[in-house]
Amino acid sequence: MVSQTEENYLKALFHLTYEIGQKTEAGTNELAEFLEVKPASVNDMLKKLKEKDLVSYEKYGKITLTKKGKDIAVEIVRKHRLWETFLYKKMDFTWDEVHEVAEQLEHIKSQKLVKQLEIFLDFPEIDPHGDPIPNEKGEIKKLARISLSEVNVGNVCRLVAVKDGSVAFLQYVAKLGLDLNSKIKVISRLEFDGSIEIEVNNQRYTVSQKFGNNLFVV
Repeated sequence: MVSQTEENYLKALFHLTYEIGQKTEAGTNELAEFLEVKPASVNDMLKKLKEKDLVSYEKYGKITLTKKGKDIAVEIVRKHRLWETFLYKKMDFTWDEVHEVAEQLEHIKSQKLVKQLEIFLDFPEIDPHGDPIPNEKGEIKKLARISLSEVNVGNVCRLVAVKDGSVAFLQYVAKLGLDLNSKIKVISRLEFDGSIEIEVNNQRYTVSQKFGNNLFVV
């Protein structure tokens, strides 16, 4: 039996490795920073996860999800993103409200409920933030996309996902009149700090390079 806390660690490891860095391992401090806990707490949890054959880990070494651990992590991600989609599409939650509620719902164990939820939503492929939803087999569709910071001046692109899913960032994005599928024109870019002038719905804004790095577009 895997506890909710253990599931959260597995999901965090999956996010840090396969999703963010396109790699297979993560460091203890990296995981601690991501989960906002002390490294000592991470070490204690990793011992438990290793005993259950969910991670490969040696003290002070890199952490790798085992196949068993990765399968559980992908299933949690799948449930989380399906619940976010349900809350957004059917329950009138905004995209900055869905994450916290989905964090609670993702731990429901019923496979039948998850399957029926997917059918009810007509097999969605992306969640409200543009992240791919794993299918029943655990397969995750690779999406071709670049960051807004990489778009050449003068080009028009379409917002397809956000990297930063925090409430503050999502509210800021919405304040600029942006949501998924919004068109963005890159007007100019400052060489000094990488800040970008963009045009959205005939309105112009100057945004930071950090902002640009956290929007995925095509």
